[in-house]
Amino acid sequence: MTDRFALRPENRWFALVVLCVGFLMIVLDSTIVNVALPVIQTDLELSSGGLAWVINAYLIAFGGLLLLAGRVGDLVGRRQVFLAGLALFTFASLLCGLAETPGQLIAARFLQGVGGALGSAVILGMIVTMFPQPGEQAKAIAIFSFVGSAGASIGLLMGGVLTQLLSWHWIFIVNVPIGIAAFLLARPLLAREPGLGLRAGADVPGAVLVTAALMLAVYTIVDAESWLLGGIAVGLLALFVARQATAEKPLLRLGVLKSRDVVGANLILLVAVAGMLGMSFLAVLYLQRVLGYNAFETGASFLPISVAIGALSLSVSARLITRYGARLVLLPALALMAAGLALLGQAGVDGNYWIDVLPALLLMGVGVGLIFPSLMTLAMSGVAPEDSGLASGLVNTTQQVGGAFGIAILATVAANESGGATDPASLIAGYNAAFMIAAALAAAALILAIVVLRRAPATREAPAVEAEPAVLVG
Repeated sequence: MTDRFALRPENRWFALVVLCVGFLMIVLDSTIVNVALPVIQTDLELSSGGLAWVINAYLIAFGGLLLLAGRVGDLVGRRQVFLAGLALFTFASLLCGLAETPGQLIAARFLQGVGGALGSAVILGMIVTMFPQPGEQAKAIAIFSFVGSAGASIGLLMGGVLTQLLSWHWIFIVNVPIGIAAFLLARPLLAREPGLGLRAGADVPGAVLVTAALMLAVYTIVDAESWLLGGIAVGLLALFVARQATAEKPLLRLGVLKSRDVVGANLILLVAVAGMLGMSFLAVLYLQRVLGYNAFETGASFLPISVAIGALSLSVSARLITRYGARLVLLPALALMAAGLALLGQAGVDGNYWIDVLPALLLMGVGVGLIFPSLMTLAMSGVAPEDSGLASGLVNTTQQVGGAFGIAILATVAANESGGATDPASLIAGYNAAFMIAAALAAAALILAIVVLRRAPATREAPAVEAEPAVLVG
């Protein structure tokens, strides 16, 4: 039975804030750990391979379960899946913070990945259900997109502050009070929806195939040295698609993929995120290894991009998308992102943050602040309510795989171009080459957007949006 309290207009905006707080906690964890890795390695006496698994254990569980978690949300209720994921993520964060051995930390990180997948996979589906009107939906998606895109930069800053002032344990423990508060607030605010029932799509073989395929694909990207495993992952995905075409109650209705905009938005998102997150990873290394920044200075350096993303995402993007349509907003935004990455590719050994880095970050901040709301809108366009959780999980899966792919590819390019040397001159040669590859990925995303996305007319709701105050809660 639906909770009337959750359906009151003002409480929908409060519910959105709670959803975004839970999502922010999960997003922060993808980068907050990066700054603390050297300290964790020393404290727990981890080898380089063991240290990589502090990241990989989370990525494999998270990326592998997102699509399944989104569909489970459609079947048993998105509210229930979100709350379960939030609780598991919070508990796993406590275990990470209390870990005293490498095995304990890596196991807890895997649990974090499971909780993160459950919690984040259904959020976008809940948002489009709570805000069916185009104007309000554009604003709500813009807020969600801001949290997702700016959260990575905020995580770098928080990781540096907590590690230097307290200890690496606190980058995980800080999630506990936030997670508890979000859980307690979400219970009364989110509408109780029953879901379609497991009988509507309890395709167990399909679930096993897609989960194994995605986990193996992420593992291949982030850790494996042989692409044979990648071929197996592709084969499992092909078997999954074949299964869904013939299953009586498929886990993934292939009709969802008939939308040109849905498929196109996910392809563009995959390529754009590969360039964006790969850049973020390498920019941290450039600031620390070449310019000599410490953890706190590195995190603070990314604040301008967070501010730019926030300025665009929280108000401007929703108005532009409503007036001109997501496609027309997306095209110049991708061009700005490509220009910022190309500019960063010109930074030198004696580079200056204010001249060589900040202008590039601002260009990318403006571009990303428009890219993500546009792509989220396109990815959820025309999706039936009963499939919104699945579409939400698909978007999150695309981002996760794209990010892992981008980091793996750009890190490999940087290492090859530097020849394995660690002096600043060799490092900058590798970083510059990788930044230009990232710019090429952004340009490829722009070409995809021009060719694939339909030329759809904008909705005529701009006056209504402009008449409403651009605030987080109504």
